[in-house]
Amino acid sequence: MMGDSKHAHLNGAYYGPSVLPQRDTYHRRSSGGRGCNPFSCLCKCVFNLIFKLILTAIVILGLVVLVLWLIFRPNQLKFHITDASLTQFDLANSTLKYNLAVNGSVRNPNSRIGVYYDVIQVDTFYKDQRFSTVNLTPFYQGHKNSSDLVMAFKGQQVIVVDSGDYASEKAAGVFQVELRMRLRVRFRLIKLLRIRVGKFKGKVDCGLKVPMSGSGVVFAAKRCDIDYV
Repeated sequence: MMGDSKHAHLNGAYYGPSVLPQRDTYHRRSSGGRGCNPFSCLCKCVFNLIFKLILTAIVILGLVVLVLWLIFRPNQLKFHITDASLTQFDLANSTLKYNLAVNGSVRNPNSRIGVYYDVIQVDTFYKDQRFSTVNLTPFYQGHKNSSDLVMAFKGQQVIVVDSGDYASEKAAGVFQVELRMRLRVRFRLIKLLRIRVGKFKGKVDCGLKVPMSGSGVVFAAKRCDIDYV
């Protein structure tokens, strides 16, 4: 029996020495760099604060503009030429002698906005050649109001145009004259507080068919185009 036990021990599987359980070990992870420099952190905080303040100011300004627009609801100014006539428009040797009278009006359709017309420069053109300029007297225009514009152009100017076009228009008794206005305006938002907003530049274009006096042709009133630049 002892022999069998010994034989069984010799023929049994051998698993080697006992393996002791390993203890868990923890290693502190290296940051790989230095900590935050106090001055760098302070700069980042300041820049973030400035960015947030600027963004907030832009949002507030946008809201203010939106509220003002909803309150005042600005409408476009309206320019009309009601009458125009020529008593002289003679072209000889590239010299144009002219006498042009133009009557117009400007309408402020806004109920809460007044307009200061600081500059109104009026240029006249024939075949893209400027032949005269006048400056109108500055004025203030109240709410829901219309103002008359009286313009007179007289003199002579050297221009280069096609004589054939001039001859055909003279035979018809009607000349195509372009009138351009250059504006500088300010807007008055609240009457009691006299809040004035900006200096805006505008341009007004009026393509006119102006009859010669005595030709029997009646001038047709014209609404002008206006843009701000």
